[in-house]
Amino acid sequence: MNHPAASKKPNILLLMTDQMRGDCMGAAGHPDVKTPYLDHLASIGVRYTNAYTACPSCIPARCALHTGLKAEHHGRVGYQDRVDWDYPVTLAGELAKAGYYTQCVGKMHVHPLRNLMGFHHIELHDGYLHAYRGGNLPYAENQRIADDYFYWLKTQLGVDRDVTDCGVECNSFVARPWMYEERLHPTNWVTDRSIDFLRRRDRSRPFFLMASYVRPHPPFDAPECFFELYRNRELAPPALGDWADEERLQRLGRLVDADTGSVDPELIRQAQVGYYACISHLDNQIGRLLDALKDDGSYQNTIILFTSDHGELLGDHHTFRKTRPYQGSIHIPLLLAGAPGVKPSTVSDQLVELRDILPTLSELAGAEPPAGIDGASILHDCGREYLHGEHTGGELGNQYIVTRQDKFCWFMDSGREQYFRLDTDPKELHDAIADPDCQERISYLRQLLIKELSGREEGYTDGIRLVAGRKQKPCLSFLPPPT
Repeated sequence: MNHPAASKKPNILLLMTDQMRGDCMGAAGHPDVKTPYLDHLASIGVRYTNAYTACPSCIPARCALHTGLKAEHHGRVGYQDRVDWDYPVTLAGELAKAGYYTQCVGKMHVHPLRNLMGFHHIELHDGYLHAYRGGNLPYAENQRIADDYFYWLKTQLGVDRDVTDCGVECNSFVARPWMYEERLHPTNWVTDRSIDFLRRRDRSRPFFLMASYVRPHPPFDAPECFFELYRNRELAPPALGDWADEERLQRLGRLVDADTGSVDPELIRQAQVGYYACISHLDNQIGRLLDALKDDGSYQNTIILFTSDHGELLGDHHTFRKTRPYQGSIHIPLLLAGAPGVKPSTVSDQLVELRDILPTLSELAGAEPPAGIDGASILHDCGREYLHGEHTGGELGNQYIVTRQDKFCWFMDSGREQYFRLDTDPKELHDAIADPDCQERISYLRQLLIKELSGREEGYTDGIRLVAGRKQKPCLSFLPPPT
């Protein structure tokens, strides 16, 4: 991709996924996952090896992306549905001000469901959201009506059809192939509708298209041909650290949505197969969209950014899904192709976070980043020493400080601490919190966390030490209550 003349603004394509680990690409060295189109983007652009999400679940992570704010400032420090989104600065809004026609296809996960968040138009598919499926919800707020994919699927198969027909729960480790035609899969739908956007767009204006895929978030239900890529392969097993909680696995590991994953190793292997199949299916559909850009004539003038809201623990250390401070959960993929001055196959180790996407795309659009945001453009290494992350959730509620080389974790309920040397132990196999030669470094990172939490309404620190057992809440008090 060649950057256009300065007088002609580039198009921008934001490829967003849900729950994709930062290590699950061929370009990242994964031993099993096949991602030829993502590898292609990495080979013509920049791959950021230290990309993180500061609050690893769908709602707070996406809020950081849309607002350019860290969790303390956008107010969502955990997962809570049905809290209004009302922010004066948004990613799509800033690009619209810069002259872009803005469209999102796929997942937003905001409230109300049809909140535009600065986009000119949205074709919505949020995946299965429990909070918006209840029979007593108002007509216009029920996903069966408000979600464009679910509404469309019923026009194709009948009013009583749903993604739940596959019999796989949306947070489960259970995996099985998609039971209908591949064209009806939500991953294909996002690509189809994104391609249709290229057909009907206003060609007098540059476009910002956010193609926002739900997979590889469960259900692990890719079409059969993608399951076949992995079903008979010997897959690398999940990482298992010397600190893994075997007792919790034995206690919870028969629940199909357990935060430990399954106690049955074969079901964990099947979850890996299903997860990797969803990633390869996603990669295939991204390839379709890239080909459509070429047919449209806009490929050479389009900047492409690929990322995810958070990762998937996938059985590592007897953990599953997200919200915890471990690499499978907080480390995300981030690729940037087509930006001016970027050399092919560049690898950057600077610390970057989802809040940085808004100022980055603003700069690429030729606009000044808005005042008052926390993010910084990833086109320049801002010299960030560390990132602070967090997520509420009872005994699993946590805070963390991560740097290029290590990580300090603190659990707010119990006060438990962990320390990992990521430079020498990237899979977090050894908790070095008690290692004598690490104590000075641990003390330093602990002080950084105390600094980050000082003055916070929860009272997690008195300014000198961390205070465990304080009440946690997923949204800070300046946000409205859930409706």
